Amino acid sequence: MIRINEITDKVASYIDNPDLDLIQRAYIYSAQAHDGVVRRSGEPYISHPINVAYVLAEMQLDEATVAAGLLHDTVEDTDTTVDDIEDLFGSDVADIVDGVTKISQMDFESKAVQQAENIRKLILAMAEDIRVLMVKLADRLHNMRTLEFMKPVKQRLIAQETMDIYAPLANRLGLHRIKTELEDLCLRYLKPDVFVQLRDAVAEHRAAGEPYIDKVVDIINDMLKKNRMKGLVYGRTKHLQSIHVKMEQQGLTFDEIYDLIAFRIILKTLKDCYAVLGLIHAAWRPVPGRFKDYISIPKANMYQSLHTTVIGPDGERIEFQIRTDEMNQIAEYGVAAHWQYKEVGKGSKRGKQTGTRDAERYTWLKQIMDWQRELSDPREFMSSLRLEMFQEEVYVFTPNGDIKELPEGATPVDFAYAIHSEVGDICAGAKVNGRIVPLHSTLKNGDSVEIITDKNRVPSRDWLKFVKTAKARTRIKQYVRTVERERAISLAKELLEKEGRRVGLNINKIMKEPEFLKLAEEFNCGSVDDLLTQVGFSRFTPRKVLKRLYALKHGETLDMRKHKAKPTEPETAKKPKKDGLTISGVDNVLVRFASCCNPLPGEPIVGYITRGRGVTVHRKDCHNVKNFEDERLLQVSWEGAEEKPYPAKIKIKCLNKPGMLARICNMLTEADVNIDSGKFESMVDGTSELEFTVEVRDLNQLYGALAKVKGLKAVKEALRVS
Repeated sequence: MIRINEITDKVASYIDNPDLDLIQRAYIYSAQAHDGVVRRSGEPYISHPINVAYVLAEMQLDEATVAAGLLHDTVEDTDTTVDDIEDLFGSDVADIVDGVTKISQMDFESKAVQQAENIRKLILAMAEDIRVLMVKLADRLHNMRTLEFMKPVKQRLIAQETMDIYAPLANRLGLHRIKTELEDLCLRYLKPDVFVQLRDAVAEHRAAGEPYIDKVVDIINDMLKKNRMKGLVYGRTKHLQSIHVKMEQQGLTFDEIYDLIAFRIILKTLKDCYAVLGLIHAAWRPVPGRFKDYISIPKANMYQSLHTTVIGPDGERIEFQIRTDEMNQIAEYGVAAHWQYKEVGKGSKRGKQTGTRDAERYTWLKQIMDWQRELSDPREFMSSLRLEMFQEEVYVFTPNGDIKELPEGATPVDFAYAIHSEVGDICAGAKVNGRIVPLHSTLKNGDSVEIITDKNRVPSRDWLKFVKTAKARTRIKQYVRTVERERAISLAKELLEKEGRRVGLNINKIMKEPEFLKLAEEFNCGSVDDLLTQVGFSRFTPRKVLKRLYALKHGETLDMRKHKAKPTEPETAKKPKKDGLTISGVDNVLVRFASCCNPLPGEPIVGYITRGRGVTVHRKDCHNVKNFEDERLLQVSWEGAEEKPYPAKIKIKCLNKPGMLARICNMLTEADVNIDSGKFESMVDGTSELEFTVEVRDLNQLYGALAKVKGLKAVKEALRVS
């Protein structure tokens, strides 16, 4: 376990005259507060805050942040209050601890809402003092490092949240080291079969490629020496998640990826960076389209570097990243590299001043602040957050020469909304580099864009199929939601009026009476229009509303059979079968599982209201979910799932040997996995690809069976497919 003197020694190495007493006192207080408590690993609980503080010290943060890392769980897990922290350690430390403390005492509607509210508080705290996020990221990093001691279902939930929120936040702050480690740890728990295969393949490739790495490093060092330049040169293997993403996006196998190793050249001056770039291009042929100048146009997180790919020695494709030492510090530690400890006196609130400067530096943080005020739906807020943080950037120009930063794949509609929301709303066309292009066209670096507007134009739902920015998506959805709400209210009135005539209720008249508002409140709707909207969206059936309304008016239960009313609900909904699911906000509804993604017990899932067909359950990462209407999404979770078979698709690649099919089938049978159907194909390289649809009880059984199959020497890969 890390010792406190290791932390203080590290802090002393980068701060002149540090307040080490503050850190020592924070350690003693935290140790006493958590005395007798152990983690799931069996270690004393104090090991967690010590590791968090060490990560913060590695990022070279100030004493208050390191102390807050030691104290970050005391308010949540012990009798300590924020006031206690302020009295003992000052308001600077107390503000950070308060910002990091989870909202566990508050009562939210669902886990999705709770997660969104936690992130909202985190974003708000970031605007005041960005060190709050630094502590939260260090906390999450150590929790991910020790995730093996949690239950499998909990592992996947935490890993998914980390992949969705914390890794992108680390990337946005330029914390490359934390971002890459978080992503690789997430891959380990979200796709364990992929993780093991890539880890082993990369280790084998690295061992085989060491001589080649040494050869390239020697050539570059000779190049620097001949031109009287000093620099550091080394080769590194790309992290596993980035390799996995590239394989998925481009449909490649591991053997088809040629730029697994990137060479980094750290130089003294900006002039040397461009000089070395020229020397490399003179020595080896550059790959067209693979040069990027992030020095002239830095990324949103302040990342600066020259990237180029060339055909190097022995015809191998290799990538170079060229930057100064200062740029490298920012690339590794992002905003943490910008701390200016000596500028602020000991008696002042350093965090507030530094945090404000950083908040101004990050325009994306201001956008997130705007969304959290505008978006009341937690799912929509989280969707906007993910959309904004996952994208790479392109830089395009207005007709006046101003630069607009947009996510990769952005369209003229995104550009229009980036100029102003009202410009986006009336966008009728666009010119890119002087030529009229479709609104769904993809913008590229350096494009000059002019928007053609029409006051009679309104946002189109079709735009949601191609826009990339959260601002555009949010604005379009707001307009579409307003229009659809009006249609839903009109439809609901028509349906209720039609059903009401059968039972002798004048709906138009009753809607103006107090009973209807009372009815809306009983259905947890804030107004009559809200209730009508829910009926129009098929979340409540007209029959259900009329029954309750009849009871309020006449004090007795309505028997629809006497009135020969035609059922408005599917007959099969009389005996709902939820298959061990808990569904938020709906009762007595049909449930079926989507065949596009075949969700299994233990996986994060989401429900979608299909009009007339009940609720369809999808995996949260299903590619179809992103195209669904937010208003019809439901919070769904597994609760004591039935012991019944669920379908899953698997793919196995193995050597084409006699008896291999029989051996694999026998192994699946031994794992109690039933094979429902399958197809086989022999490849020209002497391998066979087997695809099966199997039946399993849950995710653990599936991955357990795949692990056994991968144990066969002749099997090259065995994984689940969607």
